[in-house]
Amino acid sequence: MKALQDKIVNEGKVISEGVLKVDSFLNHQIDPQLMKKIGQEFAELYKNEGITKILTIESSGIAPAVMAGLLLEVPVVFARKSKSVTLIDNLYTTEVYSFTKKVTSTLTVSKDYLTEDDVVLVIDDFLANGEAAKGLIHLIEQAGATISGIGIVIEKGFQQGGQVLRDKGYRVDSLAIVSSLENKEIQFS
Repeated sequence: MKALQDKIVNEGKVISEGVLKVDSFLNHQIDPQLMKKIGQEFAELYKNEGITKILTIESSGIAPAVMAGLLLEVPVVFARKSKSVTLIDNLYTTEVYSFTKKVTSTLTVSKDYLTEDDVVLVIDDFLANGEAAKGLIHLIEQAGATISGIGIVIEKGFQQGGQVLRDKGYRVDSLAIVSSLENKEIQFS
Protein backbone atom coordinates (compact mmCIF):
# COMPACT_ATOMS: atom_id res chain seq x y z
CA MET A 1 0.00 0.00 0.00
CA LYS A 2 1.84 3.05 -1.32
CA ALA A 3 0.21 5.66 0.96
CA LEU A 4 1.26 3.64 4.01
CA GLN A 5 4.80 3.08 2.72
CA ASP A 6 5.14 6.82 2.01
CA LYS A 7 3.95 7.64 5.53
CA ILE A 8 6.43 5.16 7.02
CA VAL A 9 9.32 6.65 5.04
CA ASN A 10 8.34 10.27 5.73
CA GLU A 11 7.38 9.98 9.40
CA GLY A 12 8.72 6.68 10.69
CA LYS A 13 11.82 6.71 12.86
CA VAL A 14 14.25 3.83 12.98
CA ILE A 15 15.23 3.41 16.63
CA SER A 16 17.39 0.34 16.03
CA GLU A 17 17.72 -2.43 13.47
CA GLY A 18 14.66 -4.08 15.02
CA VAL A 19 12.51 -1.13 16.12
CA LEU A 20 10.48 1.19 13.89
CA LYS A 21 8.67 4.05 15.62
CA VAL A 22 5.44 5.14 13.88
CA ASP A 23 3.78 6.94 16.74
CA SER A 24 3.06 10.06 14.68
CA PHE A 25 0.32 8.25 12.74
CA LEU A 26 -0.42 4.82 14.27
CA ASN A 27 0.76 4.18 17.82
CA HIS A 28 0.24 7.44 19.71
CA GLN A 29 -1.24 9.99 17.36
CA ILE A 30 -3.59 8.59 14.71
CA ASP A 31 -3.90 9.79 11.13
CA PRO A 32 -7.65 9.22 10.49
CA GLN A 33 -7.37 9.61 6.73
CA LEU A 34 -4.65 6.98 6.53
CA MET A 35 -6.63 4.70 8.88
CA LYS A 36 -9.61 5.07 6.54
CA LYS A 37 -7.46 3.94 3.59
CA ILE A 38 -6.10 1.04 5.63
CA GLY A 39 -9.65 0.03 6.59
CA GLN A 40 -10.64 0.15 2.93
CA GLU A 41 -7.73 -2.13 1.99
CA PHE A 42 -8.65 -4.72 4.62
CA ALA A 43 -12.36 -4.49 3.74
CA GLU A 44 -11.56 -5.07 0.06
CA LEU A 45 -9.32 -8.05 0.86
CA TYR A 46 -11.94 -9.72 3.08
CA LYS A 47 -15.26 -8.57 1.62
CA ASN A 48 -16.19 -12.07 0.38
CA GLU A 49 -15.00 -14.05 3.42
CA GLY A 50 -18.17 -13.93 5.53
CA ILE A 51 -16.48 -12.03 8.35
CA THR A 52 -18.73 -11.61 11.41
CA LYS A 53 -16.19 -10.10 13.84
CA ILE A 54 -12.84 -8.36 13.80
CA LEU A 55 -10.49 -9.09 16.70
CA THR A 56 -7.55 -6.88 17.68
CA ILE A 57 -5.51 -5.96 20.76
CA GLU A 58 -5.72 -2.69 22.61
CA SER A 59 -4.63 -0.12 21.78
CA SER A 60 -2.76 0.37 18.50
CA GLY A 61 -4.81 -2.17 16.55
CA ILE A 62 -8.11 -0.50 17.37
CA ALA A 63 -8.03 2.34 14.80
CA PRO A 64 -7.37 0.18 11.71
CA ALA A 65 -9.74 -2.51 13.01
CA VAL A 66 -12.59 -0.05 13.56
CA MET A 67 -12.19 1.39 10.06
CA ALA A 68 -12.30 -2.10 8.54
CA GLY A 69 -15.24 -3.03 10.77
CA LEU A 70 -17.13 0.05 9.66
CA LEU A 71 -16.74 -0.89 6.00
CA LEU A 72 -17.37 -4.62 6.53
CA GLU A 73 -20.33 -3.71 8.77
CA VAL A 74 -19.21 -6.01 11.60
CA PRO A 75 -18.40 -5.46 15.28
CA VAL A 76 -14.82 -5.00 16.43
CA VAL A 77 -13.72 -6.77 19.59
CA PHE A 78 -10.45 -5.85 21.25
CA ALA A 79 -8.55 -8.06 23.60
CA ARG A 80 -7.74 -6.17 26.77
CA LYS A 81 -4.23 -6.20 28.17
CA SER A 82 -5.16 -4.83 31.56
CA LYS A 83 -7.53 -5.90 34.28
CA SER A 84 -10.94 -4.30 34.48
CA VAL A 85 -13.51 -4.45 37.24
CA THR A 86 -16.12 -5.22 34.58
CA LEU A 87 -14.19 -8.17 33.12
CA ILE A 88 -14.00 -10.66 35.96
CA ASP A 89 -15.50 -13.91 34.70
CA ASN A 90 -16.77 -15.66 31.58
CA LEU A 91 -13.51 -14.86 29.78
CA TYR A 92 -11.15 -16.28 27.24
CA THR A 93 -7.57 -15.57 28.32
CA THR A 94 -4.07 -16.07 26.99
CA GLU A 95 -0.56 -14.84 27.75
CA VAL A 96 1.40 -12.76 25.22
CA TYR A 97 4.98 -11.53 25.47
CA SER A 98 5.83 -8.15 23.93
CA PHE A 99 9.43 -7.91 22.73
CA THR A 100 9.10 -4.13 22.32
CA LYS A 101 7.79 -3.54 25.84
CA LYS A 102 9.59 -6.52 27.44
CA VAL A 103 6.47 -7.58 29.36
CA THR A 104 4.02 -10.45 29.37
CA SER A 105 0.37 -9.44 29.24
CA THR A 106 -2.73 -11.48 29.92
CA LEU A 107 -5.16 -10.87 27.07
CA THR A 108 -8.84 -11.20 27.87
CA VAL A 109 -11.99 -11.26 25.76
CA SER A 110 -15.49 -11.75 27.10
CA LYS A 111 -17.16 -14.95 25.97
CA ASP A 112 -20.19 -12.77 25.20
CA TYR A 113 -18.41 -11.22 22.22
CA LEU A 114 -16.66 -14.15 20.56
CA THR A 115 -18.55 -17.38 19.82
CA GLU A 116 -18.27 -20.56 17.81
CA ASP A 117 -20.53 -19.01 15.16
CA ASP A 118 -18.07 -16.23 14.38
CA VAL A 119 -15.82 -15.93 11.35
CA VAL A 120 -13.02 -13.72 12.60
CA LEU A 121 -10.57 -11.39 10.92
CA VAL A 122 -7.59 -10.53 13.11
CA ILE A 123 -6.17 -7.03 12.59
CA ASP A 124 -3.08 -5.67 14.31
CA ASP A 125 -0.66 -2.80 13.86
CA PHE A 126 2.63 -4.74 13.72
CA LEU A 127 3.77 -8.28 13.04
CA ALA A 128 7.30 -9.12 14.15
CA ASN A 129 7.73 -12.39 16.03
CA GLY A 130 4.04 -13.21 15.82
CA GLU A 131 3.36 -13.43 19.55
CA ALA A 132 0.36 -11.06 19.49
CA ALA A 133 -1.18 -12.81 16.49
CA LYS A 134 -0.65 -16.23 18.10
CA GLY A 135 -2.34 -14.95 21.25
CA LEU A 136 -5.35 -13.71 19.30
CA ILE A 137 -5.52 -17.01 17.42
CA HIS A 138 -5.53 -18.83 20.76
CA LEU A 139 -8.49 -16.73 21.94
CA ILE A 140 -10.38 -17.50 18.71
CA GLU A 141 -9.64 -21.21 19.09
CA GLN A 142 -10.93 -21.14 22.69
CA ALA A 143 -14.20 -19.73 21.35
CA GLY A 144 -14.39 -22.41 18.66
CA ALA A 145 -14.67 -19.65 16.05
CA THR A 146 -13.22 -19.70 12.54
CA ILE A 147 -10.13 -17.66 11.65
CA SER A 148 -10.52 -16.12 8.20
CA GLY A 149 -7.21 -14.30 8.12
CA ILE A 150 -4.76 -11.95 9.75
CA GLY A 151 -4.54 -8.36 8.54
CA ILE A 152 -1.36 -6.54 9.50
CA VAL A 153 -0.65 -2.86 8.97
CA ILE A 154 3.18 -3.18 9.10
CA GLU A 155 5.05 -6.49 9.00
CA LYS A 156 8.71 -6.72 9.90
CA GLY A 157 9.61 -9.16 7.15
CA PHE A 158 13.12 -9.58 8.56
CA GLN A 159 11.64 -11.27 11.65
CA GLN A 160 10.07 -14.74 11.59
CA GLY A 161 6.47 -14.07 12.71
CA GLY A 162 4.88 -13.74 9.28
CA GLN A 163 6.60 -16.84 7.94
CA VAL A 164 5.69 -18.89 11.02
CA LEU A 165 2.00 -17.96 10.67
CA ARG A 166 1.98 -18.61 6.91
CA ASP A 167 3.74 -21.96 7.42
CA LYS A 168 0.93 -22.91 9.84
CA GLY A 169 -1.56 -22.27 7.03
CA TYR A 170 -2.94 -18.90 8.12
CA ARG A 171 -3.75 -16.28 5.54
CA VAL A 172 -1.66 -13.20 6.39
CA ASP A 173 -2.20 -9.93 4.52
CA SER A 174 0.32 -7.23 5.39
CA LEU A 175 -0.17 -3.77 3.89
CA ALA A 176 3.51 -2.86 4.21
CA ILE A 177 6.36 -5.32 4.65
CA VAL A 178 9.57 -3.79 5.93
CA SER A 179 12.46 -5.96 4.79
CA SER A 180 15.25 -4.08 6.58
CA LEU A 181 15.97 -1.27 9.01
CA GLU A 182 19.74 -1.54 8.64
CA ASN A 183 21.77 1.67 8.75
CA LYS A 184 18.58 3.51 9.84
CA GLU A 185 17.14 3.08 6.33
CA ILE A 186 13.68 1.65 5.79
CA GLN A 187 13.51 -0.94 3.00
CA PHE A 188 10.35 -2.66 1.77
CA SER A 189 9.74 -6.09 0.23
